[in-house]
Amino acid sequence: MELPGIFLDSIKEVKGFDEEAFKKVHQSGEQITSVRKNPEKTFNNQSSIFNAQLEEVPWNTKGYYFAERPSFTADPLFHAGAYYVQEASSMFLEQALKQTVDLLQTVKILDLCAAPGGKSTLIQSLISAESLLVSNEVIKTRINVLSENITKWGAANVIVTNNDAKDFKRLENYFDVIVIDAPCSGSGLFRKDVAAIDEWSLNNVQLCSQRQQRILADVFSSLKENGIIIYSTCSYSTEEDEAICDWIIKEFKVESVQLKIEESWDIVETQSEIYKGFGYRFYPDKVKGEGFFIAAFINRQFANGNTQLANRKTEKVSKNEMEVLKPWLKNADDFFFIKQNEDIIAMPLHLHNDLAAIQNSLYIKKAGVKMGAVIRDELIPHHELALSTIISKGIPSIEVDLQTALQYLRKQEIKIKYSLKGWALIKYQQLPLGWVKILPNRINNYYPKEWRILNK
Repeated sequence: MELPGIFLDSIKEVKGFDEEAFKKVHQSGEQITSVRKNPEKTFNNQSSIFNAQLEEVPWNTKGYYFAERPSFTADPLFHAGAYYVQEASSMFLEQALKQTVDLLQTVKILDLCAAPGGKSTLIQSLISAESLLVSNEVIKTRINVLSENITKWGAANVIVTNNDAKDFKRLENYFDVIVIDAPCSGSGLFRKDVAAIDEWSLNNVQLCSQRQQRILADVFSSLKENGIIIYSTCSYSTEEDEAICDWIIKEFKVESVQLKIEESWDIVETQSEIYKGFGYRFYPDKVKGEGFFIAAFINRQFANGNTQLANRKTEKVSKNEMEVLKPWLKNADDFFFIKQNEDIIAMPLHLHNDLAAIQNSLYIKKAGVKMGAVIRDELIPHHELALSTIISKGIPSIEVDLQTALQYLRKQEIKIKYSLKGWALIKYQQLPLGWVKILPNRINNYYPKEWRILNK
């Protein structure tokens, strides 16, 4: 791998940059694989790809390194949402949140540039059940993969939106935390994506810096007074990192937050040139991960007003439908239900007004857990319900072996012995994969065809 001289020259004065070590690690061909477990979906490590003694990601409580990259596609636990394959450096977001936010309290968090969902699933695992995560993606072609990964993670306290940053001005002083993993020139990913080298240029760095400023300016008014903004990129360029910290401090009344880092982590703490804002750089020749930059700020800007939480009218669910739905949930009284065409969605009761406010302001792609449609006093269950963490433990289920699980995930015919009839969950290591309907002479596979495994 040949790194452009103009790129190396552009970062040679940046704190922590060691040109020889940097070039050497990029030429090594080394690839780092790391995953983060879902704390709400436990499984037997010894009967999974986690059966080896794995190295822990030091700055994340659920992160692990794999010595070699396994076939995640061929692992049913991956499809069950038991873990997320995420770059280790970006898992440092856990530290930024824990050190700046009281996560035991009820908070509203916006993940502004969320696809494919790594940071959103990380955030959701840290917040309380009473809190709200709004997971937003501006690019329409990326919203489906974000929704899929949020569905697999299984939580009900997430709303997925598809909006531009400027649309959040309608939610003034609404969020306690805004996380912005900003679109950038991508130099931090050169080792993983060689094609990114050809797309890099000084001009693109400048364009990205301007876009980052626009995004921050558009969304800032939706952050509460004393709220936290966490900014990150996968770029090494100061124009997209420390210079943006200076710009944030200049444009808004914020305080930079110095985070605590262990010396053994080899993360490089930097300060911006003008206002001495703290930032944290991850170099692949120093940490076991890719290039990354992160900084945190407290908003000290006086709040002029608040978003009005209006009750928006939605189609009501009948008493009869409610009685059909309740047995499918762990704690049915903790939810309210709304109709979206034929489907019924379960949403945590305490988020009733928040859902209304967001409906009035943004385009919602997904909210809560889609339970399915009630037809002739029977619930036709949706795949979201199968993967959710709110489903009742009393739902009929069938535990299957690895080969049967993979057949199911390929949406092929499966053959199992059963004494059940009607709807049942297919489970692997006690984690649901999806629905089947057991008929007298066959089993119908209801795994979503757009999610099915295509390889043999």
